[in-house]
Amino acid sequence: MLSRPSFISDEAIALAVRAHWLPEIAEISYLPWGFGAHHWRVIGGRTAAFVTLDQLEPRHTATSLEAAYAGAAALAASGLDVVCAPMPAQSGRFTIDIGAGALSVTPWLEGRSPSEAETHEPRHVREVVLALAALHRAAPPDGLRSWTPRVGPGFADELRAHTAEPWTSGPLAEEARLALAAHGDAIDRWTGRYLELAEVAFSQRDSWVPTHGEPHNNNQVMTPDGLRLIDWESLALAPPERDYADLLAVANGLLRPDPAMIELFALDWRLSEIAEYTRWFAAPHVGTEDDHTALAGLHEELAGSAE
Repeated sequence: MLSRPSFISDEAIALAVRAHWLPEIAEISYLPWGFGAHHWRVIGGRTAAFVTLDQLEPRHTATSLEAAYAGAAALAASGLDVVCAPMPAQSGRFTIDIGAGALSVTPWLEGRSPSEAETHEPRHVREVVLALAALHRAAPPDGLRSWTPRVGPGFADELRAHTAEPWTSGPLAEEARLALAAHGDAIDRWTGRYLELAEVAFSQRDSWVPTHGEPHNNNQVMTPDGLRLIDWESLALAPPERDYADLLAVANGLLRPDPAMIELFALDWRLSEIAEYTRWFAAPHVGTEDDHTALAGLHEELAGSAE
C-alpha cells in the first residue's frame, strides 16, 4: 500500500519480526509499494528481509494464506528456482497472526522489478513463459487450495441493493456508489458469463496446475541469478491461463491458451476487483492516496469490457 497503516506501528512490526524470525533488528523502514498489503524492509544482523502484512477476509483465511506460503516454500525446496519463498518462523509456520493481519518474512532480493516496457522485450517474455511453464509442470504441494469463483450468482442483485441509497462512509463514497449503480446491468451480464465459464473450468479440473495468480511485472524481480517471482499469497491450483493475462499481447506464439479460460480469468479479475472496491468505499475512508488509487481502479474495471 502507498499509505502507511494507521492501525499498527513500525515498532510493533519490528517486535513481531524479532520474536518470530530475526532476533536482532537494527533497522526497519516502511515501503510504499504495491496495492493490497503493507510492506517493510528490515535488517537484522547480516540479514535483510522483506516483511508483508496481509489482511485476511474476504480473500483469505489464516489457513489458506498459510497454505499458499507453505506451498511456495515447498515448490522452492523441490528445486523450482523461480520461487522466492517466505522464510519459516521459529515455529515452522510461514505466517504469524499479529491481530492486525498475518505477518510473513521473505529474503530481500538483490535486483529490481522490470518496467512495463521491459516486460515486452522478447528475451524477458521468453524468460517469464519458461518460468511459468516450470511452475505449471511442478507437482502441487500438499494442502494447496483450489481456485474458486470470487463472486456468486447473487452478486449483481446484492450490489444493486447495496447501492440503492447514498453512502456516507467517506469523501469518495458517493462517486463510487454512483459508478457501481450505473453499471448494474453490465455486472449482471459479466457475472452470468463468469459462472458459466467457471463450470467449464471445473469440468476440466484434472488438468489444473499450480498457478501464481498475479505474475505481473511488480511481482517479478530480475536478479543476478535470473528471474524470481515474489508475493505468493495467490498460489492456487487452477487452469494455467490464470497466469497469462499480462503475456497474451506479447507472447508471439509462445503460448497456446484456451480462449474460454482466458475470458474466465479476465472476468475473475474484473469482478473480484469490483467486489473489493465496493467493500472499500462502503467502509469508512478519509481520501488518502490509496483511496484515490482505488477509485481510479474501480472506474477502470467498470469501463472495461471482458465480453
